Amino acid sequence: MKKKLIEVALPLEKINEESAREKSIRHGHPSTLHLWWSRKPTATARAVIWASLVDDPSSHPEQFPTEEAQNRERQRLFHILEELVVWENSNDERVLNAAKAEIMNSTGDNPPELLDPFAGGGAIPLEAQRLGLVAHAHDLNPVAVMINKAMIEIPPKFAGRPPVNPEYRSSPNLQGWSGAKGLAEDVQYYGEWMKKKAWERIGHLYPKVKDENGKEHTVIAWIWARTVKCPNPACGCEVPLVKSFDLSKKKGHEACIDLEINGGNITYKVRQGKSTREGTIQSRSGAVCPCCGTSIDFAYIRNEGRNKRMLSRMTAIVGEGNRERIYISPNEDQIVSANVEIPQEIPETEIPHKALGINIRAYGFNYHKDLFTNRQLTALTTFSDLVAEAQLQAQAGAIAAGMPDDDVSLCEGGTGARAYGEAVGVYLAFVVDKMTDYHSAICSWHSSKELIRNTFGRQAIPMVWDYAEANPFCTSSGSYENMLDWVYKCTSELSATSNAEVSQFDAQSDCGLRNIMVSSDPPYYDNIGYADLSDFFYVWMRQSLKNTYPQLFRTMLVPKTEELVATPYRFEGSVEKARNFFEDGMLKTCCQIYQYAREDIPVTIYYAYKQSDTNEEEVGKKTASTGWETMISAIIQANFSITGTWPIQTELANRNRGIASNALSSSIVLVCRKRGDTAPKCSRRDFANALKKELKTALKALQASNIAPVDLAQAAIG
Repeated sequence: MKKKLIEVALPLEKINEESAREKSIRHGHPSTLHLWWSRKPTATARAVIWASLVDDPSSHPEQFPTEEAQNRERQRLFHILEELVVWENSNDERVLNAAKAEIMNSTGDNPPELLDPFAGGGAIPLEAQRLGLVAHAHDLNPVAVMINKAMIEIPPKFAGRPPVNPEYRSSPNLQGWSGAKGLAEDVQYYGEWMKKKAWERIGHLYPKVKDENGKEHTVIAWIWARTVKCPNPACGCEVPLVKSFDLSKKKGHEACIDLEINGGNITYKVRQGKSTREGTIQSRSGAVCPCCGTSIDFAYIRNEGRNKRMLSRMTAIVGEGNRERIYISPNEDQIVSANVEIPQEIPETEIPHKALGINIRAYGFNYHKDLFTNRQLTALTTFSDLVAEAQLQAQAGAIAAGMPDDDVSLCEGGTGARAYGEAVGVYLAFVVDKMTDYHSAICSWHSSKELIRNTFGRQAIPMVWDYAEANPFCTSSGSYENMLDWVYKCTSELSATSNAEVSQFDAQSDCGLRNIMVSSDPPYYDNIGYADLSDFFYVWMRQSLKNTYPQLFRTMLVPKTEELVATPYRFEGSVEKARNFFEDGMLKTCCQIYQYAREDIPVTIYYAYKQSDTNEEEVGKKTASTGWETMISAIIQANFSITGTWPIQTELANRNRGIASNALSSSIVLVCRKRGDTAPKCSRRDFANALKKELKTALKALQASNIAPVDLAQAAIG
């Protein structure tokens, strides 16, 4: 059987370099379409798919009879791959055509279709499509399904079409509308229409603020502090729960919040300079009352929260200045503008108990609506309602532009005016979803960078004490304008080169595909609670798109029962039951993959998390990587052999979780082949002898590839 390039050699240094660099690329990158956790770089996915399809020169001794000839040919292939992984070449026709030519040459002009059964953020199916393959993206999570539909299924339906909006129709230009560029222009046009309509309805809730000279400024953010009553009966003041009173740490432009304490009353004033007062939250011990100095433990704070006695007070206002931030003390007009009634049409969904990475329930935040202020709920509801209205506007524009006026919906495979209007609505719903990440009461103010931190700075929904409320109508971080721009730029860069199929499907069940290529990034044991976290977005996406995709959004929350993660809370707290569920499910999945996979093309599986369990009987002697061992075991039991492992640096070094932690910096790509019934076997002694003979040389080769020490043990498995 012919060996593929990925089973012999890769230009790992260049792939690592581009994969790591890609994490800092923003505008137009697929990751900016919608947030997803542990998304793989497109460079990694592109390299792995291409190298899995292209023959290694050693497979053609008739063409390359000597090792020298094989190395020369390998270097030629490396050059193609090194160009292919560069982000700026993502849509370069010359580079892509050269890569596709090698795929066609190695597959006899019959490239396989590709399936990713855990499609998630969609990097693998997207890059398969970019390389000319028919891609199948399956996931149980409706949010992941919609991300993949927006990236690979919808764009080809309307590829190459010019915009339909009235502004374009009144003065059409002759520029090329390749790929999804025309669709993107309409997303931008009808997105601007949404903003205008939203301002007409709720603009009065976001008044400008005057500085001490009477000059007006657009507000960027309102800074709030949660408060509890001091437990000291002799005091009883309303204690602000604040990590830091600094607003700006920018040199020469420092600003902070001052507390004016009068008896048991506190007034918040902004002044220039660094704060001389420490925050009231004292790391892990609790808080301290600024009036009387009483210590307040977290048990008391949690109890106050659960009994709805935790309140919020505005402590500062951040305005847009002339190339700088303006910090202003709260005033009554601004406080009154924020004090709005809760809207009627909001998600009434409950946050799961003991969900992985979500500790907010301990403080009385039991429902998703509790994660937002009333003004935020009003804004998000308004924008969600406008998605349906913008969809009808786009449909009318499509009819006027000559698209068929049929009644076939997007989810039924339509490509006419109704389907086009719904397609525009999908991307506008993503704009609203991106807004939720910056418009929740879990956002905070970054005093060093002078901007709003989004909700998901890490893979969790943590408690945030002093939070920042963004203004959707400003032009700074978190604004609707910025969110629309992210979606527009990403959509315009989508390849839309071949048809694709995206389905909500359980990876453990048989989807019916056969004789295809499989590449996937499965869940990592108990690292990320995808379903629980994505409920945050799902409840708003459902509000916008439940009529476009009624079957996909039939449930109030993301399905969780079949989700393949080891979360004990779903098994009455049993770690053993959770582990058994994950192990059984992963084995069933690998057995399904075995049925799908072609004999002549390797399966590639990513693994990127170190889940350590210490054996209680041998504390200090043995540490096992439970998730890693489960993955390896499932692959082997499903009758695959592992023919290689490649550590590729896919994780950003300065991400929150990576700082001062033992988190992996790389994804280990496992290269697997189907074992035949006649595959040779060896004794344990023969295996040990072979291991001793080959491991030292293999480790030196891995170390030469600049693999992080924490990744070396996993990488050596191959």
